[in-house]
Amino acid sequence: DGDWYRRAYFDDGTPLGSSANEEARINSLPQSWAIISGAADQQRAKQALEAALNQLVREEDKLILLFTPPFDKSEPNPGYIMGYPPGVRENGGQYTHGSLWLAMALAQQGDGDRAVWLLRLMNPIEHAKEPDEVQRYMVEPYVVAADVYGLPGRVGQGGWTWYTGSAGWMYRVWIEEVLGLKLRGETLTIEPVIPSSWERFTLHYRRGKTHYEIKVENPDHVSTGVAWVELDGVRLTESVIPLDDEPGHHSIYVRMGRGK
Repeated sequence: DGDWYRRAYFDDGTPLGSSANEEARINSLPQSWAIISGAADQQRAKQALEAALNQLVREEDKLILLFTPPFDKSEPNPGYIMGYPPGVRENGGQYTHGSLWLAMALAQQGDGDRAVWLLRLMNPIEHAKEPDEVQRYMVEPYVVAADVYGLPGRVGQGGWTWYTGSAGWMYRVWIEEVLGLKLRGETLTIEPVIPSSWERFTLHYRRGKTHYEIKVENPDHVSTGVAWVELDGVRLTESVIPLDDEPGHHSIYVRMGRGK
């Protein structure tokens, strides 16, 4: 639709998520899933992702909107979503599932700096560090909120804590996409996509009776790329780590860099 992908079509063929719409002009879901699915042309998908970041991220409010502008008087009627006031929950507020998929898409593009930037905007504790922020957020700062309002007068108010699948998605995006720990059957790979400023991090992984201590170092300050991997002091010819569940301790060392 010019700079981004449309969201859907009504039964009469009217587009939704189009530059021609006065409401819900751009929606984050098709932009992030153009990357995650691998189905779209790479350059077009990157362009669409940039459009979503430019139009849906309100950094000063720590909000990542699902779409904008919200529904108010739209015709054709999109259904129950317009029952929420403009800027509340799915209706043009932050719906955290969708926000996390934007972060996932950035990580899958190798953009660790901006992936972690978005994740930090969604971190509940970042919404409640000062007394005035606590009064605005109004929900627990130690669990993920399903949504955060963009409604004028209620901007930044959280909703639906303790009851959201986005908590699991946040865990997966951090562990699998950013820190790069990925299980595949009886093997493990470590493929971080991190901010270039990170110098190192450590993970502890337990599989059955086996404990793995994983140390990742990034002396070249890259966001992605693994130079080599060592298992118990022995450099592997491939970065795929075989797993076992026998009692014991294993050390994994991952050296990030631009080449082997």
